Amino acid sequence: MSKRVGKAVVRNLVRRRLREALRSLLLDEEVSVRHRGAASFDLVVIARPEAAGASFWQLKDALRRALERGKLL
Repeated sequence: MSKRVGKAVVRNLVRRRLREALRSLLLDEEVSVRHRGAASFDLVVIARPEAAGASFWQLKDALRRALERGKLL
C-alpha cells in the first residue's frame, strides 16, 4: 500500500478494513466469486488516498462495485 494513503497507522487501518470487507463479501450467502475456470487466482486491490477517510461500509460498497465491474460477482 502506497504511503500516499497515510502514515503507517492509517495504512494498517485501511488494510484491515479492506481485508474484512472482502471477507464479509465472500461469506455472504448471495455472493460467489466467479473465477472463469481457473483453479485459483490472486486479487490485487490498490487503495487510493481517499480510502483513508472512508468508512468500512463505503470501502465495502466500493469493493463490491469493483468486483461487479470485473465480473467476479
